[in-house]
Amino acid sequence: MSQTVSPLPERGPTGRRTAKGSLSGNSPKRVERPAPLRQVVYDALAELIINRTLEPGQHLVEADLAEYLGVSRQPVREALQRLQTEGWVDLRPAQGAFVHMPTDEEADQLLGVRAVLETHSARLAAAGATEEHVARLWELQNAGVEALAADDAEGLVTANADLHSYVTELTGNAVLAELIALVDRRVRWYYTPIARPRGHDAWHEHAELIEAIAAKDTGKAEKIMAQHTERTRQAFHERP
Repeated sequence: MSQTVSPLPERGPTGRRTAKGSLSGNSPKRVERPAPLRQVVYDALAELIINRTLEPGQHLVEADLAEYLGVSRQPVREALQRLQTEGWVDLRPAQGAFVHMPTDEEADQLLGVRAVLETHSARLAAAGATEEHVARLWELQNAGVEALAADDAEGLVTANADLHSYVTELTGNAVLAELIALVDRRVRWYYTPIARPRGHDAWHEHAELIEAIAAKDTGKAEKIMAQHTERTRQAFHERP
């Protein structure tokens, strides 16, 4: 005899929105399967956390996530275990999984490391950039300015990441690029809530950075990047 299944709750026992609540207004995102399924599910969940479709403190229900991604619960369970190990998710006894709530101390540590790496990147990029490289930087800058004009928060985060990534690419330093890639995802996570309020200042600073790189002024590029990353850190602390 079949039983009627109750609708899954949109809020958990703490009153916070569950994954069901966040995902109900979005079209299902069926994952591709060429890569190992556990990796694809992990990447999909990490991206949902980074772009804050799944918000900090939100209850994560395996069944909801599995339904949304079109997979069984097992790869979701494995992905949540890995996300917990890497600090994206908190697993609480008798309560379940929750998106990690980042602390100001964690932000300081990460953004401090980012500042050191990207300041060095700016110096190296200014030393070796060609006219073609500078033209590409201006293209990325224009993409960010367009996202800003459209009040497109997701576009701002993507454009910001693309521009910083390209500056790193211009260094020609594979070790530096690898280290920055390790913090890039979490930087995007922290940057999302401040992308709009930081917008005009951030893209003005980017323009100054590109001008310094074009002039091959390594000292000025380094200084601008140091100020830029510090202002981003301050903006995170001052967020609403």
